[in-house]
Order: sequence, then C-alpha cells, then structure tokens
Amino acid sequence: MKLKTADIWNEHYAEIFLFVLKRVKNTDSTNDIIQNTFLKIHSNLRKVKQVSKIKSWVFQIARNEIINFYNDNSKSRSSADLELDWLTQSQYSSLCCFDKFVNELSEKYRAVIMLVFFDGKKLLEVAQELGLSLANVKARIRRGKKMLKVNFQKCCKFNIDENDRLIGELNCIRCNQV
Repeated sequence: MKLKTADIWNEHYAEIFLFVLKRVKNTDSTNDIIQNTFLKIHSNLRKVKQVSKIKSWVFQIARNEIINFYNDNSKSRSSADLELDWLTQSQYSSLCCFDKFVNELSEKYRAVIMLVFFDGKKLLEVAQELGLSLANVKARIRRGKKMLKVNFQKCCKFNIDENDRLIGELNCIRCNQV
C-alpha cells in the first residue's frame, strides 16, 4: 500500500491539531507547527517502512516541531519566566536532564509516561495496550511525574509552587560542572 500525505492528513489532522494546540495554546502557532509537521511528513513519506507505525511517526514529528517552536521562542524569554507545567509544555523536554530523568524511571513508569505524553495516546488505549486498569495507568503517571519533579528539584534546583508545579531558573548541577 502506497501512503499519501493527503490520507495521513485526513486520518490524523484533527487529532494532531488538538495535540499541538494543547501544548502551545495558540491557534496561529498551532497552524504553523502543523504546516511544518506535514511538510516533513510529505518530504519523508517514502522513508516509512512500517505502515502500522505511521501514527506514532506522525506524532513524533509533531512533538519535534513543538520543541523547535519553543526553542525558537525561548531565545526571547528569560528562563526565570518559564514555568514547568508538567509534561504539557514540550519546551522542557529540551532541558539538559529531561531525557536522562525519563530514561532513569523504572520501566513501568517510563512506559506509561512515554505512551501518554510522547506518543499522545489516550489513557484507556495505554491501559489496554499494557494490560493494566485505567486506575493503575493514572497512578503510574502521577508517581512518574512526582519522580521527575524530585529529580528536577535535586539536580536542576527548581522549586515547587502552591499548584505543585516546578518554577524557577535552571541551575543544573551537571551543566554547571562542565
């Protein structure tokens, strides 16, 4: 079966639009990100080897474009103005230790975090895929987020505000040692 960009657009546009809008909270920026996403999809469509993994591939491109958007915009903002709204604002996935902290999670927490926040799957889908109850998936997400927050507090010197969000400037022990 030969894939076409139009077919991917028709099948995944609405879901990608909501996925991006939830993270950037601006319709114009969302449209720009989606345009860039589909340009990359169209340019690289011939490289896809497994059609069954097309959805996760598309969402990975969208996530990368969101990160690019925040990286481009973060140059004009002070790091003191940034607030970590846990795993819903993708600019923090580009922080020095983010990938390391996610990878250090035990498999049961890492798998759920990756499927929900990185692959954009719904909680019920994750529960079915992993053979867990919905309550168990929610608990693992809550515990995984808590572990990530603790790591950011210890290593990167972020604080937690009254809404249980990380705030402050990046003051990473690892980065300052280099």
